[in-house]
Amino acid sequence: MTITDRTDFAAEWAQWHEERERYYAEPLGWVAITGLHWLSEDFETIADLPGRWRADADAVYVEGIEGTTRLEPVEGAPGLLVEDGRRRIEVIRRTGSVALRVHDPESPQLAAFEGIPAYPPSERWRVEGRFTPYAEPSTVTTGAVVEGLEHHHSAVGVVDFEVDGSTHRLVAFVGKQGGLQVLFTDATSGVTTYPAARSLAVSAPEPDGVVVLDFNRAANLPCSFTDYATCPVAPAENRLGVAVEAGEKNPR
Repeated sequence: MTITDRTDFAAEWAQWHEERERYYAEPLGWVAITGLHWLSEDFETIADLPGRWRADADAVYVEGIEGTTRLEPVEGAPGLLVEDGRRRIEVIRRTGSVALRVHDPESPQLAAFEGIPAYPPSERWRVEGRFTPYAEPSTVTTGAVVEGLEHHHSAVGVVDFEVDGSTHRLVAFVGKQGGLQVLFTDATSGVTTYPAARSLAVSAPEPDGVVVLDFNRAANLPCSFTDYATCPVAPAENRLGVAVEAGEKNPR
């Protein structure tokens, strides 16, 4: 790798890191969440939120905000947003249950946010792997950081790679723009990195299956920043024994 390549590598990582910090510093983003409230089938007042709320298997009903409003959040999808002054009430459905997440630009956690700690980028942790697709996708079910919830992932194959002469394998899920995504833990999890999982985006495989895993971009999930997220944990198959001293560290 030439000096120019090394400079580009560091600069591109720095840009990625800055974009990650900007994303989490958004005034109505993950760090701005101040509560997670689960609804029952009976109308009730929730914290200091307007109106009264209830949910059943079909919808969410809000009484007192322009009469009775009906909302239909989709299982596992980003929530529906209800305005409350400067705040946003996000209505989500997870494993059949419904909850309200409150996003507040005046959140104390947001005011205290100082960025995302990370390991310095190192070319050692940009490794080549090989993707082997399954004959057909399969569903992998994982738990979540909230007890009783489940996440269902579409697994499309496995990625094999080497670190310091030892071989490792990760189950890969469907990613963005034709790429792959892996959720994993490693020997740093619960020590210097978030214990439940980190996420790594992997570019689309080459025709021969070659992929690049840049662990310098191993990313925290929202649950590492807030107690009010419902993120998945890593599947048992993706618990690496090696210490991946790269990527984002535990911000709390």
